Parts: sequence; C-alpha cells; structure tokens
Amino acid sequence: MRIFVTGASGWIGSAVVPELIDAGHQVVGLARSESSAAALTEAGAEVVMGTVDDLGVLRDAAASADGVIHLAFKHDIAFSGDFRGAAEADRRAVDAFGDVLAGTDRPLVIASGLAGLTRGRAATERDMPEVDGSPTSVRAATSQAALALASRGVRSAVVRLAPTCHGEGDPGFVATLVAIARTRGVSGYIGDGANRWAAVHRVDAARLFRLAVESAPAGSVLHGAAEEGVALRTIAEVIGRHLGVPVASVAPEAAAEHFGGAAGFIGMDSAASHALTAELLDWRPEGLGLLEDLEKGYYFSTPAPAVTG
Repeated sequence: MRIFVTGASGWIGSAVVPELIDAGHQVVGLARSESSAAALTEAGAEVVMGTVDDLGVLRDAAASADGVIHLAFKHDIAFSGDFRGAAEADRRAVDAFGDVLAGTDRPLVIASGLAGLTRGRAATERDMPEVDGSPTSVRAATSQAALALASRGVRSAVVRLAPTCHGEGDPGFVATLVAIARTRGVSGYIGDGANRWAAVHRVDAARLFRLAVESAPAGSVLHGAAEEGVALRTIAEVIGRHLGVPVASVAPEAAAEHFGGAAGFIGMDSAASHALTAELLDWRPEGLGLLEDLEKGYYFSTPAPAVTG
C-alpha cells in the first residue's frame, strides 16, 4: 500500500514510518520543516511539504494514496492555551480526508486519546467520550466524525492512545514528571496517588497503527493501551528512587502550583483495556512495560522538558 502519514516525524510517527516500510508499504510523510523532511528521507519515505492547515496539500496527498494515517496535532498551541484551536484544525484535516476518501473503501486511521474517558473503571473500546462543547471535547467530536465516515464508504478507524506512550526519547507525561521532580526536589503524586495511567510502548503503538491501516474494519475503535493502568504513586516512587529525592503526596488544591499546567492531566484516572482490540486485530503488545522502561534509566540521563507554572 501507498500510505500517507501526517505527523510522520513526530514521537509516534517516527516509529510508525519504519514499521510500515518494514512491512513492505510505501510511505509518503507530511513534513513542515527541512529537518523533518531530511529525517523522513533518511527513513526511506517520500516527502510532502506542508502542515495540517494546508488542506489542499492534504487532499492531494490523500487522493494519490491507498490509505491515510493521521497523527499530526498542533500540540504546540494545544498545551500553551489554545486546545480548541488545535482541535478545530484537526477536525478540518479529518473532514478534508473524508471528502477525498468517500466512496473508495480506502482506510483512514486517526489518532485520539484515552485520558479521562471513564472514571473509576477501565475504559473499553465500546465507551464513547462525552461531547459537551468544551475545548477538549472538540477532539472527541472529531473522532466520532471519523467513525461516521464508515457510512460514506471510508474504512475509518480511531486509535485511542494511552496517555503514556513511552520509550527512549519520550517527550511526554513521564518525562514531564521527571522534570518536575528535579525542579521541586520531590517526586510528587496527587492525593493518595491511586489514579492510574494506561501505558503503551511506542513500538507497540506503531504496530497497532500498521495493523489498523491494513485490516481494521470500517468504524473501528482501537485502544493503544498495553497496560491497563499503572498507579501514579508507583510511578512517582520509581522516579524518586532514581533521582534520589523524597516521594510525597501533593494535596489536590496544591496540584496546580506543584505540577503547573500538567496538573489536570496528571490527576486523571485513565485506565483502559485493549481486550477488544487484541481480539479484532490480534494485537499483542511485546514492548517493555512502563515501570520496566523507567528502570532502564534513560529518563534520568537525558534533558527533560522545561517546567512552567
């Protein structure tokens, strides 16, 4: 298959591209910078220059492809205060892909998230997010719109990724927790720390995207969550031991001061099952678990994201 991938040089995309190429697929990656283009070329992919705002570029690339994997999201503006703007740009891109692929039975696989989907129990693929008009629910509405494309002759699927997609070079929540612990001199968790994060290794997530574009039935919801849930307190304890700092509870009312802008996500209970995904696509995660990955040590020997707030 000739597969167009947005976000192809990002954290997930840079694992998806070689996964696809190794499986014999031809990859065309969207790049918004010369450095990203060079990385894609080195990986063996063709390059299309543009961004998720260049809807004409997206349409043309999708029209000449056998399928699309949409990973790009404007995280830079999303986590600097304009999540709604990022989500609305994402929706425009998905709508553009849908218009091109309608009636072709070609696949469109998009990335979404599991954070906050359910509370008090592990989310399953049958759970659907609430769309209430809030900024974060705009992205949920995009996922539902993608699934609805199945009725228009698109083999659409949504991969809901665990909030912790880990591995060497991870720029996400775990790296942020490490950075906060370094800065504050304490490895913290909120309240009793019993809230859980579903987790997946980046290599397992990449394989799931490949399986989805190859064979997921139209309208599929898939969970990229290898581990159902790892307690935040347990994560904090491993971080504290490696950094040599104390581990302590942070009161919920003090979470924003301690964790900055990440507090809302860090405090979520985001456990999730992947049982239906495994049954549907025979996806069997093989990568390291989150705690095993932390014990490898590279989270503590590489520069961590800056801490604000």
